[in-house]
Amino acid sequence: MMQLDDQAYARIAKYFQLLAEPMRLKILNGLRDGEKNVGELVALSGGTQANVSKHLTMLSAANLINREARGTKAYYSIVDQQIYDLCGLVCGQLAMQMSTAAAANETFISAMQSQANT
Repeated sequence: MMQLDDQAYARIAKYFQLLAEPMRLKILNGLRDGEKNVGELVALSGGTQANVSKHLTMLSAANLINREARGTKAYYSIVDQQIYDLCGLVCGQLAMQMSTAAAANETFISAMQSQANT
């Protein structure tokens, strides 16, 4: 088992807090297939320019995304593609939980229907 100090746990918690915001997840997903500017990310996410810009600043400060100014626009890209591996693990776990819950619901519904028919 890996031993971590309190500072390490705090950094890990801060990282997960950063990912615990739907708009930031939308932005990261929007950057999955390559760099985008703020306007493109606003269109993809459905957020306002001010809100998307705020989240881009937070993601950039945490070194999850790069910002590159070109003329009057800034373009954003992912720093480390492994963020999508983490997202894939979480989505896979959620899908498994939902599948298990759906199977349990189907079993319950079948049992209730059988009782109602007797």
